[in-house]
Amino acid sequence: MTVRTNALDGPVFGVDIQSGDIRGDAPSYALAVLDDGEIQRDVVSFRKLCRLINNEEPALLATDNAYELAEDKDALVGFLRRLPSATTLVQVTGDERPEPLSRVAARHGVPYGKKPMKEAEAAARLAAANVGCEVSAFTNTTTVKVARGRSTGKGGWSQDRYTRRIHGSVKKMARKVESKLTKANLEFEADVTEKYGGYSNAIFTVEATPSELPVSTHRSGDTRIEIERERRDGISYEPLVKRRDRVIVGIDPGTTTAAAVVSLDGRVLDRFSSRTADTAELTEWLIDRGRPLIVAADVTPMPQTVEKFRRSFDATGWEPPSDIPIDEKVHRTRDHEYENDHERDAMAAALYAYDDHEDQFDRIAQKTPRQFDREEVIAHVVGGASVEAALRELSDEPEPDEEESTHEPRELSDEEQRIKELEAQVERLQSHNDELETELDKREETIEQYKEELSTAKRQERQEARERREVSRLQRETDRLERERDEAEARAEEMASKLDRLKELWKLDHSNVDDVAGDRNLVSVKIVDQFTKRDIEAVDEEIGLSSGDIVYFRDASGAGRSTAERLAATDPRVVLRDGGLSDAADEVLFESGIPVGPADDVSIQEIDELAVVDDEEIEAVIKEWERRAEERRREQNASMVDELISEHRADTKSSGS
Repeated sequence: MTVRTNALDGPVFGVDIQSGDIRGDAPSYALAVLDDGEIQRDVVSFRKLCRLINNEEPALLATDNAYELAEDKDALVGFLRRLPSATTLVQVTGDERPEPLSRVAARHGVPYGKKPMKEAEAAARLAAANVGCEVSAFTNTTTVKVARGRSTGKGGWSQDRYTRRIHGSVKKMARKVESKLTKANLEFEADVTEKYGGYSNAIFTVEATPSELPVSTHRSGDTRIEIERERRDGISYEPLVKRRDRVIVGIDPGTTTAAAVVSLDGRVLDRFSSRTADTAELTEWLIDRGRPLIVAADVTPMPQTVEKFRRSFDATGWEPPSDIPIDEKVHRTRDHEYENDHERDAMAAALYAYDDHEDQFDRIAQKTPRQFDREEVIAHVVGGASVEAALRELSDEPEPDEEESTHEPRELSDEEQRIKELEAQVERLQSHNDELETELDKREETIEQYKEELSTAKRQERQEARERREVSRLQRETDRLERERDEAEARAEEMASKLDRLKELWKLDHSNVDDVAGDRNLVSVKIVDQFTKRDIEAVDEEIGLSSGDIVYFRDASGAGRSTAERLAATDPRVVLRDGGLSDAADEVLFESGIPVGPADDVSIQEIDELAVVDDEEIEAVIKEWERRAEERRREQNASMVDELISEHRADTKSSGS
């Protein structure tokens, strides 16, 4: 199960120390560039190597020891941080305890030589074949920080406006980043620090690498964006290819088929149950989770269905001496989660099989040298071989030659004579082959020149492709800015329309208003057709309703409590009405202290789309409403006193009887 495909997005760089030392001065490196099966060789300084990596962005940077590129762990972390996001550092010789490069190359059939350039070429070919471990100091979690681009400093009133503007810009930028992360379907957590006027900073913890983010490091004016990958506790070595480990499988067949997978160190890796799954589906599920070494059942004898799975995987079978009691299965699986009894039984079978083999696994591990795969040795031993035989079979070393015979030469048979003649013929052919290889080398030199020219052309093509991608990106950015411009123009037109409506309020200063007013003090009236929420909000949207307005309803009937509360929220000076108010609306306006009077008591004059009224008439309406309001409050108080007296008399009469 590979973690990446063989189709690489760029060349593979293989490097090895040519001279000097990374801990000293000016080390040089043998550099082998593998691109589409073609090799280019060069000797470069460390600085030039870094420059080539940044320019070419190789898919893999391969070496037999990562510490040839950095003097210590901190320096290696810094080197990994500077690598392009598309480049992976690969140690082809393994993890923290690497094998010799010669052994790894021999195992994978890669040409090897002791010269630095040959080792660099071998490292490149091994990495291209998915051999080795990815060297990483960072997780797949990235922190995106949106913060102030300038210091707020100290100051007075003007400084407050300056600070509010900066914090507002940070808040606006944070919302843009959040929107982009959401559109990219990335999982993230946001932590914002609110300050005066907006945010002082916003930190997004995103489950992605920097190359997967829709934002980049940026600094402009009041804001800046910083991107940093989350660092691991140390340096990790993850295989480029994850092998399918040996596992122990427990199966519980029946109407509901269940299975559980346990590692060779006793960890429960996964579980499965289904009422509809067939043999093929369960087999595929098991293959995805490892290579079954032992297939176990919880009853004796092993059910036929479990036996079929054992044979299909060519695994060793395990069954208990007698059926495992339910209470023992519950006890053995007490530390693990399961969804039903079938999963519990399958898990118990696998765990009891592990318990039965645990001592054997430990003995094999103690006898297995470090260079051998412990699980493969265990697989051979469980299959019936001894540890020594398993090690001989897995060893890369050839079998020792048998001792030479000491008996007298004998006359060769016809078959042996024929073999000898053929061997002589092979020697002659090999000699001729050497001559042909010499001629081939000359031709390869010519071909190498053509390859260099082809490689140069390919580099130019990649450069042009990058330029085309950049042009496409800029075109998308231009389209986005044009859309934002169009939206801004639409908003500007909307605001201009609203401004035109507001300017109509100034028509009260028109000369014809003076003609109507004469010596009177006229005030404006805002007209609403009906006492409904829709009409109130329409007038509010068109010309605005604010505290102290005079509002005139052409038809005041039908208003409910919520509509009256909507009007009361604008705190008008007085409400003029045609028609009667509902009891609910009258009660709300009375309790809010908003004067209400009939429109017939004043002389409303309409001028164009506006209306005016004499301020003295409005004052008279307000005074009349206040007089009625006072009488209403006295009547309410008197009614309340009568009610209290009646209740008191009723209580006295009931206690006396």
